[in-house]
Amino acid sequence: MTATTTERPELGPVKRTPAGFTPVTLRRKITDNIALILVSLALLIALAPLVWLIVTLVARGISPILSVEWWQFDELHGGAFNAIIGTLQQTLLAAVISIPIGIFVAIYLVEYATGKSVLARVTTFMVDILSGVPSIVAALFIYAVWRTTLGLPRSGFVVALALVLLMVPIVVRSTEEMLKIVPQDLREASYALGVPKWRTIASIVLPTALSGIVTGVMLAVARVMGESAPVLILVGSTRAINNNPFEGNQQSLPLMMVQQYNNGSDAFDQVWGAALTLVILVAVVYFGAKLVSKLFAPKKA
Repeated sequence: MTATTTERPELGPVKRTPAGFTPVTLRRKITDNIALILVSLALLIALAPLVWLIVTLVARGISPILSVEWWQFDELHGGAFNAIIGTLQQTLLAAVISIPIGIFVAIYLVEYATGKSVLARVTTFMVDILSGVPSIVAALFIYAVWRTTLGLPRSGFVVALALVLLMVPIVVRSTEEMLKIVPQDLREASYALGVPKWRTIASIVLPTALSGIVTGVMLAVARVMGESAPVLILVGSTRAINNNPFEGNQQSLPLMMVQQYNNGSDAFDQVWGAALTLVILVAVVYFGAKLVSKLFAPKKA
């Protein structure tokens, strides 16, 4: 079977392969297939460590958390309930402080900062600096201010203050990007109807970008929930449940993992169990937040 040649008045003779493709089209198709194969291989390489991590985490951590002792109130008997309570309280306090601050800063940068104002440039620069601050540096800063300068006692609230420094730049950056992709036509249509700017932001811009904002917030929560440096420096451990994060020592899952690891190989099951519990908490909070964002997001006609 040989290639055929067809005449086109405007293009002249065009050679065709037996499959009906011109040489240029065939070359493009081969290039596209090669690119698809390379991208697929890159995706598999990227997913392999993640899948391996999840399988290992579940295989080694599922046994402790399925036991009755794991959910006891006293860590002395292998329980982790007090660590779960401490982790949730510290993360909730950090989120309550950092989420409004981060969203308001992003609104200022996108909606109110006109041109290249000095305040906007300084704010952007500080957010970029905070984005790269290690957790140990944030913990040491809070320790220097809270303990050394003010002489106040350690508590779960102090840990939350260090986590705020880590959460705010992530919330600001994610919210800023989500607000930028909201179509400007929506704002202009609202202004044309006489709606003030603050109401346009609250009723149109924020609901439109809500899903992306929630995703960014949950990325920030997922990052700070597993930080171990602040809890090692700013709060002491306790085997009892402390429901008051503003006073006394308070256990948390990262702190429990470090302590159990230091106990030797016999306690490694507890370390894997605490790690799996932490991942489950992050997943539950993430999917809960996504559900809330879908319920309150603008409905499509």
